[in-house]
Amino acid sequence: MHTSSYPVTETHGRYGVERWSGGDTVHAEDTVAEETPVALVYNGFSQAVMLATPQDLDDFALGFSLSEGIVGRPGELYDIDVIEHGSGCEIRMHLAGERFAHLRSRRRALAGRTGCGLCGIESLEQLLQRPCPNQSTAAAAVASGALLRAQSELHALQPLFHLTGAVHGAAWCRLDGSVALVREDVGRHNALDKLIGAIAAQGGGFGDGFVLMTSRASYEIVQKAAAVGIPVIAARSAPTGMAVRVAQAAGVTLVGFARDARHSVYSHPQRIH
Repeated sequence: MHTSSYPVTETHGRYGVERWSGGDTVHAEDTVAEETPVALVYNGFSQAVMLATPQDLDDFALGFSLSEGIVGRPGELYDIDVIEHGSGCEIRMHLAGERFAHLRSRRRALAGRTGCGLCGIESLEQLLQRPCPNQSTAAAAVASGALLRAQSELHALQPLFHLTGAVHGAAWCRLDGSVALVREDVGRHNALDKLIGAIAAQGGGFGDGFVLMTSRASYEIVQKAAAVGIPVIAARSAPTGMAVRVAQAAGVTLVGFARDARHSVYSHPQRIH
């Protein structure tokens, strides 16, 4: 059981627990998900500190950089290096000159919550002025049966969730519902960033499939998906109102309550049939 040392590269640990049931108590150990401070450092300057699951951090770095508009394509980010410290991890990477100059004009550092999705936004005015991604014109057509298949496949592809019950899953699904890639994290936005990074690292595009999230669909989730051109995003839980409005404006098909054989389509329903 972990005591004094912080397991900065462990995804989970064993912790003591007192379980109550029907008035009786049992002392046992439980498997608990770990979250680690992860600093994203560009050209020597820290841009954000996130609380994340310490796995697939190369994917996280690339996906975060793409979904936050720090880079426009994978080739503008290079030399990704994950450095372990006593209290967390640093992801050190380098940006092409123009991209770094633009980044330095934005907020220099951010202390982020678990999976914070408003990185670099310092005020309400900045948030409201944030440009909406270009209208998605991808013609991806997803059958309702594909959503059901994706849910079934994703459930079996979340090893950390099955160990801990405490992480979110993000899956990249082909149009027939088969799951191509899955990433997990304690933060839903981090899970999506890791997935985006994994797809981009493999040279894939975002117009010929859909994303399935095990979480709710918040504004940040839709904004990140729209930023890289994902046409359809389905979530197991509810969307927020701001998420629906962003999806409508950005041309993204947003599906909520994707559970078993039912779902609700909140925007651009023409892609679901």
